[in-house]
Amino acid sequence: MSVSPPTTPQPIPSEVRADPPTPAFLESRGMLIATHDGSFHADEVFAVAALSLLDENVEVVRTREPGALAAADVRVDVGFRDDARGGDFDHHQRGFDAGRANGVGYAAFGLVWREFGTRVCDGDPEVAAAVDETLVQTVDAGDTGQRLTEPLVVGVRPFSISGVIGGLNARWDEPLSPEEERARFDQAVVLARDILAREIAAAGAGRRAERIVRAAIAAAPDPRVVELAVNAPWKQPLVPATADALFVIYPKRQGFGLEAVPAALGSFENRRDLPAAWGGLEGPELVAVTGVADALFCHAKLFLVVAASHAGITRLAELALAWPGSAIATPSRA
Repeated sequence: MSVSPPTTPQPIPSEVRADPPTPAFLESRGMLIATHDGSFHADEVFAVAALSLLDENVEVVRTREPGALAAADVRVDVGFRDDARGGDFDHHQRGFDAGRANGVGYAAFGLVWREFGTRVCDGDPEVAAAVDETLVQTVDAGDTGQRLTEPLVVGVRPFSISGVIGGLNARWDEPLSPEEERARFDQAVVLARDILAREIAAAGAGRRAERIVRAAIAAAPDPRVVELAVNAPWKQPLVPATADALFVIYPKRQGFGLEAVPAALGSFENRRDLPAAWGGLEGPELVAVTGVADALFCHAKLFLVVAASHAGITRLAELALAWPGSAIATPSRA
């Protein structure tokens, strides 16, 4: 896949360069990438995957032989140098301590992403920064030994993406030929490339959703009810953007939903519950209580009610606003 550099530099956190100079190896078709042989890890696998999204004509050699390294266009996780213009992206050299403002250090994936993430994301530095936060930093921290989470249950730990990639290496009791080892590495790169491409797409979709939600907030006749024309993810952009919104209306497969705005991101408490009398009702029972002929369902935890028509959900919103009930929600929406 060929990606054009951005035409207009945009503000971007220092973690990802918005408009880096174009190195010589990107000016011609084809790229020879060198990385170390032996066991592979998520940071160099994802670094190779990211570079492969810049140029479909990529060849990868796994070696530590100095001559072969010197002949490559790019060296990732090998070579003891960090010099983007020279094609070097390693973090193992003495004295290397480069890190992000939040303290997460760089490994090979992060160094490549810092330089080329914006290009990989079709020139959108905000998407590149979002991917750095959701994926790249996790991989880098796993490689450099930084712990980002603490287990809550003894003996149970998250199965990370670094564990998925590392699991493709040979087991201690699994003899593989050099050709089989290389096939495993190639399999890991394909997997990483697919994951990275999906994460980029998800980040781009998130940016589009944010614009939709912000426009809906600005257009709301009553700031307590924000209405979306599409069923886009809204909590992340809406909750910190407006303290006035209590409910969000959006289209659903069954018709339309009215959902309570959480008190904070990640919280199971609402700024305002739906009326308690609605909880757990559906069909005729909910119609009888609300007087809305096409009311379909209300969750027992009082955060979601559904109607078949726009008129119906609008009436339910009016009733919810008029209800003088508690703004404290039940502890779980499970």
